[in-house]
Amino acid sequence: MSELDILGLVASCFTSSSFAPQIWRTWKTRDVSSMSLSTYLILTIGVSLWLLYGVLKGDLPLIVANTTMVMMTGTITLMIVFFNKR
Repeated sequence: MSELDILGLVASCFTSSSFAPQIWRTWKTRDVSSMSLSTYLILTIGVSLWLLYGVLKGDLPLIVANTTMVMMTGTITLMIVFFNKR
């Protein structure tokens, strides 16, 4: 693994983990009133496509970053859908 790959993995940890506080707060409060479903849906689709690109290219930092991002943004998207029904 090259130093450039390590840099990419470290960067992906920071950017991907930035959604963790939002997930935690939303889970605790169940308040999604200020969150945009369309924004998170578009973001989840976008990072899913980046994940596919990373897989096809065989780029580990892209795969790790976007797998995490799909899980995080997908979680938020699902919470918006389910918590809005209440």
